[in-house]
Amino acid sequence: MFIRSERLFLRPGWPEDSAELLALIADKSVVRNLARAPWPYTADDARRFLEAPQDRLLPRFLITQPGAEGARLLGCVGLAEIDGEVSLGYWIARDQWGQGFASEAVGAVLALARSIGHRRIVASHFVDNPGSGRVLEKAGFERTGRIVERFSAGRGMAFPAREYALEFGEPCDCDDGGNGDGDGKAGISASRMALPGMSARRRAA
Repeated sequence: MFIRSERLFLRPGWPEDSAELLALIADKSVVRNLARAPWPYTADDARRFLEAPQDRLLPRFLITQPGAEGARLLGCVGLAEIDGEVSLGYWIARDQWGQGFASEAVGAVLALARSIGHRRIVASHFVDNPGSGRVLEKAGFERTGRIVERFSAGRGMAFPAREYALEFGEPCDCDDGGNGDGDGKAGISASRMALPGMSARRRAA
């Protein structure tokens, strides 16, 4: 599956991406904000991530930016099932922070999530990473009011995290990148390559 947004091209990871992926994520300032990525992050960790099987309804993507000399890797975004709910996660390489790439990639994945039948998406960020909260709120997420302890493999400890949720409106066939109520907050328009069997619908409570 692939997604094209205004500036970005989101695609699956391939084994040949291992070195570039490692160069970007082997940065403690990035890994400390993630739950599952270990520190130090090694070439074996990158290889395992790229070789992990994909779930059609929980896709993950490398975030790339096409250019005249090819596409450069910027980060990663995707969906996962955590505690029975569909959860959004992402990261952007440190030297690309502040350019709106996270918001654009998150919006594109949310538009896809709605189109394949998800009705509720959750997310969280560690409380010392407020920038991630701004990205989530810009995408239409709302705070649940809960701050919980979540383990961070990168920090090697549990740390307080603020929880968010996004409820989509009723499904429709439109491609406005919105959240179903016409405000467009859940994402941006994106062209998509459908997967075989995409008519299946996953409902998250």
